[in-house]
Amino acid sequence: MKLNLKNPLVFFDLETTGTNINSDRIVEICYLKVHPNGNEEAKTLRINPEMHIPEEASAVHGIYDADVADCPTFKSIARNIAKDIEGCDLAGFNSNRFDIPVLAEEFLRAEVDIDLSRRKFVDVQVIFHKMEQRTLSAAYKFYCGKNLDDAHSAEGDTRATYEVLKAQLDRYPELQNDIAFLSNYSSFNKNVDFAGRMVYNDAGVEVFNFGKYKGMPVTEVLRRDPGYYGWIQSSDFTLNTKAMLTKIRLRELTQK
Repeated sequence: MKLNLKNPLVFFDLETTGTNINSDRIVEICYLKVHPNGNEEAKTLRINPEMHIPEEASAVHGIYDADVADCPTFKSIARNIAKDIEGCDLAGFNSNRFDIPVLAEEFLRAEVDIDLSRRKFVDVQVIFHKMEQRTLSAAYKFYCGKNLDDAHSAEGDTRATYEVLKAQLDRYPELQNDIAFLSNYSSFNKNVDFAGRMVYNDAGVEVFNFGKYKGMPVTEVLRRDPGYYGWIQSSDFTLNTKAMLTKIRLRELTQK
């Protein structure tokens, strides 16, 4: 089924130095931009992460330090990537929990001002898990009848994710061919920050989603325990989480 798009939709996949969204870095990014008229543009970039790629990560994606030694850093190409995805919605496989937060962190480190929160995110893995409970390779086999021979390459995973979403729309009539619907359907929570440390509750109020204050309004916690803000800012949380918490804190201070 051809996707019904109002904006270009960028399918993307990252290969990284690890799975820690706070500190691990991108070593490869592939994105496939699908335009409303059906035209497609694809790009794959190897990136020097400016750190050692752990052997266990290389064993998964096959990218080693020597492979990226002469590649550009993310900071040097961040503005070009931001320009490529400007005005686009984003889609991926497990992207809401991993790829989007990692990409947001890289943009923040590169000091590139891009407001990803204004985009719609479609996580094909969430749709798949709600419908069938499988992995990407199994999803590709199940929906498309093909073997994913180049699994764990950014390009292979990106293309497979695009094909799986189109096949999901063909298979399930209850899925609307509308990015706003798919974005909402493939979200577990309405996150305030990309890492999901803060979420909106049913009343639209920002609440903490972890720790001793889980479920409590952020503004109430900051008022009752001012030191909690400082603890988060000095601890191992993502830059985006810290920035969104600061935004809430400043909003409350200006309203007094």
